Formats: sequence, C-alpha cells, structure tokens
Amino acid sequence: MASKIMAMRNRYVLLLFSALLIQGCGVKYGFTGGSIPEGTTTYTVEFFENTAPIVYPTLSQTFTEALKERIRSQSSLSQVTTDGDAIFEGRITGYSIAPAAVEAGTDRAALNRLSITVNVKYTNNKKPEDNFEQPFTRFKDFSSAGGSIPAQEESLIRDINVMLTEDIFNKAFANW
Repeated sequence: MASKIMAMRNRYVLLLFSALLIQGCGVKYGFTGGSIPEGTTTYTVEFFENTAPIVYPTLSQTFTEALKERIRSQSSLSQVTTDGDAIFEGRITGYSIAPAAVEAGTDRAALNRLSITVNVKYTNNKKPEDNFEQPFTRFKDFSSAGGSIPAQEESLIRDINVMLTEDIFNKAFANW
C-alpha cells in the first residue's frame, strides 16, 4: 500500500516538474489557430443545404452556424459573405438513426446511433494546394432510456456538429 502511494506521489511530482519545465522554456503549445496560410485573412462559409434522405428541419442552419462559429472562435480570420480567402461550401448528405446495440433477450435497441455526413468543398485562394473536397461523418450513440428520440435529437445534433466542425477546421488549417 505504501509503495503504491509513493509511486503515485512520484508520478505527480514528475508531472508537475514537466509542466513547470515546459512553461519555463517559453514554449507555447496549443491548437487554436492551426496553421493558417500567410496572407489568409478572411473566410466565407456558404449555406450547407440538407440533401440527406431524412431531413431534420433546422440542421442546415445549425451546422452552417456551428462551422462559422468554430472558425471565428479558433482563428483570427474575419468572416465575409462572399469571396473569402478561405471558402467552405457543401451539403449535408447523410442523416440517419439506426440501432447500435440490441437489448439482451429482446429485439429492441438498447442503444441507437445518430449519424450525420457532410460533404465539404474547401477552397483556399491563397494556398490552392490545400484545397480539398471530402465527406466527414460523425455519430453519437444514445439510449432510449434518456427519453424519446425527438427529445434527444437537438442535443445530439449539437454534439455531432462540434465533432464535425472540429474535423473540418483541422483538415483545413491544421493539416490533420
């Protein structure tokens, strides 16, 4: 027991020492801002139309605004309505709710999965070699015990939008 406590204390001291050493070196670690190409000062996010077979009424608006907010909050770029140095456009191509796990001894779903796919075309007018067009898909599992699907849908969409916009931002600006 005493050896476990001593080992834990040693790890804590090592972690604390490492943090102080990194801070003392003046090195700044972080992901905010990514690696935005020199000369890129503006961005445009076009409206993402929902062309998925199942249409959630406010998804286009909430996703478009979430992407604008992600870029606004994690970069120094200024938003413009047209002809930005960086342009994001595309459409929502997938929206589905499907069983993810079956309840033991029944044919009922214990977990469901909400998946959203967005096809994004990114154009960087300052650094065209960074341009891309690709789909991004994210999902979130949820239990029917948490309430009806419509009661949970808005919160699930918000969480998935956070994941999608992070993926898109990182692909565009952090080359991940």
